[in-house]
Amino acid sequence: MAFVETKQLKKYFKTPGGTLHAVDNVSISIEKGETLGVVGESGCGKSTFGKTLMKLHEPTSGEIWFDGVNIAPLGPKEFKPYRSRIQMIFQDPYASLDPRMNIRSLIAEPLTVLGGMKDKKEIAKKVDELMNSVGLARRLGNSYPHELDGGRRQRIGVARALALNPEFIICDEPVSALDVSIQAQILNLLQDLQEERGLTYVFITHDMSVVKHIANEIMVMYLGQAVEKCNSKELFRNTLHPYSKALLSAIPVPSIHVERKPIPLQGELSSPINPKPCCRFAVRCPYATDQCRSEEPELREYCPGHFVACHRIGEI
Repeated sequence: MAFVETKQLKKYFKTPGGTLHAVDNVSISIEKGETLGVVGESGCGKSTFGKTLMKLHEPTSGEIWFDGVNIAPLGPKEFKPYRSRIQMIFQDPYASLDPRMNIRSLIAEPLTVLGGMKDKKEIAKKVDELMNSVGLARRLGNSYPHELDGGRRQRIGVARALALNPEFIICDEPVSALDVSIQAQILNLLQDLQEERGLTYVFITHDMSVVKHIANEIMVMYLGQAVEKCNSKELFRNTLHPYSKALLSAIPVPSIHVERKPIPLQGELSSPINPKPCCRFAVRCPYATDQCRSEEPELREYCPGHFVACHRIGEI
């Protein structure tokens, strides 16, 4: 069994208009020390999937296996020992930090709340180590989040996630709010920490060029479902699903000699509330047939290790 697995994971929300299928039958498998990239446009369920993995949202059904234990049915008390082993870096480095606490207090908080540390000298030493490991100067210790730039604020989020020596970290678009140069710094930091500590990541993003840089495996999501899943190099070399092709076509090419035409997606998004039993991408897909509009495709293995949910693979 892999270090982290989900089996038919679902997360539904009740709304006045019906049941919203935020995450629908998603199965993943991540080996220890590797990174799964989860990509898709806004509203596809990426962040909900990450929060459900960490049990910030209780799953509607399905299994979440972590280090050989199904943590999905565990209550708060039973799950508490796993809380320090599974951490999350949130998308907005400002909204995820308490503006009333200085940097040292923010980083020390997990140590005292979950780590059970009480000795002030021991806490101060650990905070210094964490600040050093993520590249935060000690002189910033008494600063507040609003006094720092986005890159430094995100480093605080990384330090908080590392405070309890976790084994599995869910990175929810950790660089999307940052400038390009700062994005590279944070990505390199995450990779260095992964090598040093043997960390396992789920890296959630809408940026295909970012996920290509950091992920071993990639899962493409659309309206709560996985539509393509395979090795990172395989996805960029042999893209099969029409939606994945459209995402890849939007990546800028840093060369005046290469011309790449983005694939336009026309039509309205299907509603994730009480979805019909059909391909959810059919209304925007230029290759859709009557079968696509009436029958939901299964995620199947079309070539070794390459899974796709599409009725027309091999025809387009």
